[in-house]
Amino acid sequence: MPGSILGTSVRRVEDPELIRGHATYVDNIVPPGALHVVFVRSPLAHARLESVDATKAREAPGVVAVLTGDDLADVPDHRPFMVLNDACARPLLARGKVRFVGDMVAAVVATTTAEAVDAAELVEVDYDPLEPVVDPEAALADGAPLQFEDLGSNLAAGFRDPDDVRPLDGADVVVRARLVNQRLAVAPMEGNSVTAAPGGPDEPHDITVHVSTQMPHGLRGQVAEQWGWDLERVRVVAPHVGGGFGGKAGMAPEHAVVIETARRLGRVVTWTETRSENLTAMPHGRGQVQYAELGLRRDGTIVGLHARVVGDAGAYAGFGGALALGPTRNMAQGVYRIPSIAYDAAAVLTTTTPMGAFRGAGRPEAAAMLERMMDLAAAELDLDPAEIRRRNFLAPEDFPLTTVTGSLYDSGEYAKALDKALELAGYDELRAEQARRRDRGDRVVLGVGLAVYVEVTAGGGGAEYGKVSVDDDGGATVSVGTSAHGQGHATSFAMIVTDRLGIPMDQVRFVQSDTAVVPRGGGTGGSRSLQLAGSSVLVAADTVLERAREVVASALEASPDDVVVDDDGRLGVAGVPDRSMSWREVAVAAHEQGVELAEVRDESQQGATYPFGAHVSVVEVDLDTGRVTPVRHVAVDDCGRVLNPTLVAGQQHGGLAQGISQALWEGFSYDEDGNPTTGSFAAYLLPTAAEVPPFEAATTETPTPYNPLGAKGIGEAATVGSTPAVQNAVVDALAHLGVRHVDMPLTPDRVWRTVRDAEAGTVTDPWSEPPAFFATLPVRGSAGDPEAASVDV
Repeated sequence: MPGSILGTSVRRVEDPELIRGHATYVDNIVPPGALHVVFVRSPLAHARLESVDATKAREAPGVVAVLTGDDLADVPDHRPFMVLNDACARPLLARGKVRFVGDMVAAVVATTTAEAVDAAELVEVDYDPLEPVVDPEAALADGAPLQFEDLGSNLAAGFRDPDDVRPLDGADVVVRARLVNQRLAVAPMEGNSVTAAPGGPDEPHDITVHVSTQMPHGLRGQVAEQWGWDLERVRVVAPHVGGGFGGKAGMAPEHAVVIETARRLGRVVTWTETRSENLTAMPHGRGQVQYAELGLRRDGTIVGLHARVVGDAGAYAGFGGALALGPTRNMAQGVYRIPSIAYDAAAVLTTTTPMGAFRGAGRPEAAAMLERMMDLAAAELDLDPAEIRRRNFLAPEDFPLTTVTGSLYDSGEYAKALDKALELAGYDELRAEQARRRDRGDRVVLGVGLAVYVEVTAGGGGAEYGKVSVDDDGGATVSVGTSAHGQGHATSFAMIVTDRLGIPMDQVRFVQSDTAVVPRGGGTGGSRSLQLAGSSVLVAADTVLERAREVVASALEASPDDVVVDDDGRLGVAGVPDRSMSWREVAVAAHEQGVELAEVRDESQQGATYPFGAHVSVVEVDLDTGRVTPVRHVAVDDCGRVLNPTLVAGQQHGGLAQGISQALWEGFSYDEDGNPTTGSFAAYLLPTAAEVPPFEAATTETPTPYNPLGAKGIGEAATVGSTPAVQNAVVDALAHLGVRHVDMPLTPDRVWRTVRDAEAGTVTDPWSEPPAFFATLPVRGSAGDPEAASVDV
């Protein structure tokens, strides 16, 4: 058997096609003659929709149709990726009301995009403005304007723990803070794009949909359910996808309108959103207000945590609001031994863009809350931030462990990751340099921030499709139900096949993201792909190898136990170099013997896996301007067994860039009338390579026992760890002024005002009393408690 390539850095096989301009994104492959859709969107955040007059638009040049909400009244309401509250249904096009700026009012269909844009200007809409409500806490105040009057409030879902759960009892010290995890735009490089082609009576599919999505099979299921088509009569194809990050996890309402238009007209119909549409209409991520109280003993050991969390659901009860109820609660214990946790949560409707998932989906929010509280506790008890963490870590021998909130942790060595991160960062010297600057009275101060996190991957469980087959030419084809959009799936799955069969990677073909070719799959989300699909590929390849050994044994008159794969990738008899067969010859022999060298597996695993890590952020803060300059970032992430260090490093780099960006720059905001104030890249600040600091990414390896690869997810891990490390670093830089907390994003203006107030002797208390509505939420498990599902995105 040749030496294993698993665990080695192998160059990505999918990149040449992308960097040479041969990629096939949806908008690149629109067939000639397709009709183009442009949406008329509401300029108001909240209004009665009195009338929509499309008469002039329908007469405009090139226009084939204009659809309004009334035209689509017979089509079922949109069913998003997850339904948080059925009482908040969203019509495909607005009827009766608009509920956020960007809500779709009409769809103009024309022979070109330019003609559709011109005609959209001719649609006359009569709005009767209503009072908006942008802030989720204000949305639950008495007298707040209601999104859905029949619901009776803006509470989409919520619960509280019973009053007899008292996690702070026995604490010597309690630290408290109100923390804001701001709303973010997903902002993938490629926005939403879809082309729908109706099938004829003699064609195998009623509809074929090319779409930029993370989950082709899930989207196929939504389409079939929406229109009542048999599943096998719907084909969904995801060509190259320019980023997803949770924002492309299901069928968008725009997708549904395009599909319905194609069905009605019997024509190919396409739509690709503009960047401003993407920023204002693709579901946003994060968006939580957290009231946290952490009780400790004088020696720094944790007694308990009480968290009250408001999740902004946006308009139509976007499922992102449910992240506060599910994943954030599930991960509230983090890496620590916390004996008691009380957790209350509310998902709240606002007149803003619906909320969805963004890289990490609820887990970064939990880590941000807990890691800020640990730093507040360290300051209160005059302990080093690293020391207070060490005193409370769960130990390796504690695993497997079920947390207070019900998560079953598989394995972890949290202190090992922290020690490595501190060593790489040169922690003691950083503290010494920080002290020297303070002693000199420097106006550019140094901050050092830590974060230790654990997150959940493949949290939705289930199985994943994987097929391995040997082709007649001696190569192999691997097919999977996941759907890559930058992660390197073609490389990692080919590595597994090469490792098991000895077939060179350049002879391994990769098939994904076409429901007509791959019969089933869960898609890509929640960092699930390698541990589930990879395990299916591994087991399928081993099964194919066993069949091949039988074929070779029969052909060479040997025992199957003596057949091995040699260093040249040939199958032969051990110890007899001249008795071997190439895979091409094995394929011919298999046909002759009636043996199929192909295997399909749908492997599942015992449970979710729990990657973890430790990050160290180093920043400089100019006290005179408030500018924060990230200087260094050290990330040590543990995703179990590492199959390809290059792929892992790529995910770390992208993840920590997004996490650092949330801490320092990004934030989607609205004015008091519900108008987006960050609706373009001129105002919504994404970093370039010039802003992202030098980073050092390393790993530790703590395999999971839950799958044969020992692998955990890595796609979201660095995002989870980086954000609180940077926020802690900025607060640490200002700690000598008495500053205890600064909310994200840590913009120059916000930091400067904090410094100005602190130097004037005014330090803001990070705590304020939680709103009264928490006490009115139904008790968890009671008849009034709406079920809150964990969302695996």
